[in-house]
Amino acid sequence: MSDSFREVTSVSWFGRIKRAVGGVIFGLLLIVLMVIGLFWNEGRAVQTARSLAEGAGTVVSVSADSVDNANDGKLVHVSGPVTADSGLSDPDFGIAAQGLRLSRDVEMYQWKEESKSETTKKLGGGEETVTTYSYSKVWDDSQIDSSDFKKPDGHQNPPMAIHSRTFQIPEGKLSAFTLDQPVLDRIEGDKDYSLSANQSAAIKAAYTGTRPFNIVDGKIYLGADTTTPALGDYRIGYELAPLGVVSIVARQAGSRFEPYQTVAGDELLMVDTGTVPADKMFAEAVSANTLITWLLRAAGLLLLTIGFALFLSPIGVILDVIPFLGSMARMGTGIIAFFLAILVGTTTIAIAWFWYRPVLAAGILAAGVIAAAAVYYLGRSRKAAAPAVVPSTGTAT
Repeated sequence: MSDSFREVTSVSWFGRIKRAVGGVIFGLLLIVLMVIGLFWNEGRAVQTARSLAEGAGTVVSVSADSVDNANDGKLVHVSGPVTADSGLSDPDFGIAAQGLRLSRDVEMYQWKEESKSETTKKLGGGEETVTTYSYSKVWDDSQIDSSDFKKPDGHQNPPMAIHSRTFQIPEGKLSAFTLDQPVLDRIEGDKDYSLSANQSAAIKAAYTGTRPFNIVDGKIYLGADTTTPALGDYRIGYELAPLGVVSIVARQAGSRFEPYQTVAGDELLMVDTGTVPADKMFAEAVSANTLITWLLRAAGLLLLTIGFALFLSPIGVILDVIPFLGSMARMGTGIIAFFLAILVGTTTIAIAWFWYRPVLAAGILAAGVIAAAAVYYLGRSRKAAAPAVVPSTGTAT
């Protein structure tokens, strides 16, 4: 079931100019923040790379079968199976399981508003916007506030009384070692935990609500009709992180693990599923650091482009007196904004390289100068070695 309505709004040419001036201020702020962010990202990448190199050079692989006090305070690598003294349970629905972590994922059937706008430029610089608001019922894992809807009448959502929740063992064991929350939180591998019909009795005994329930497709359904959802019905599924083998790189503190403070500045606490050698864990961390660095660079350049586009936006608005001229101007300012973002962004990254990696940056610069000089002198020597061309003289006949 869905419905919709349309709303038409207009903005004058002077109103758009005023709005564009506000965009200039925001654009300048965005440019400054992105320059700072790009510079910071290079420093973060260098610090993390140095910390990982430091850790890879000092890590000691130890056995999980016994605790050697001689390794206290050292960066250690250990692998082994995780065990737990207690099981997991969701007391609200009586769901019990054996594992590391049980996650309850709750969705409620409720109204959702979506909007789509189409803007038309008018002769004289004005602008008309037609916005279509549509309403439909959907499953969503968070409360949708219907009071913020453009048309709340007839689309009120009931309060969400049941929420998603995670149940995790308070403490685990890795043979002779004890695993605290900081380590347990980093263990991944959550998988769908499908409920079966034989768990209905436990659910009925624990559930205190008034809605009828059924188990449908491995999930708890709270509502009268599983084939035709009603407003306020719930769909509850579970995920389970099973107990298994993990590998840890961390500072040994007695029989427990803590983050290891490197001289470079980062704290190291790495956890992976399965038996993973220390060198592979560090190699994966280096790759992740490289990926994050490039993603942040790309995001910074994109936001720089947006910032410069906002800074130049008044040009297009002013020329929108004739819509065709405004469109052409925006195309031009968009290209200019892109090139300005590349120029400012790469310059910022280059300066950051000289700041955080002075030796490496100087080496690259020196290599570039030497290569350019070699090409220059090679070209001159070839020109000097080329034989002189003597023009031929013809004989008259």
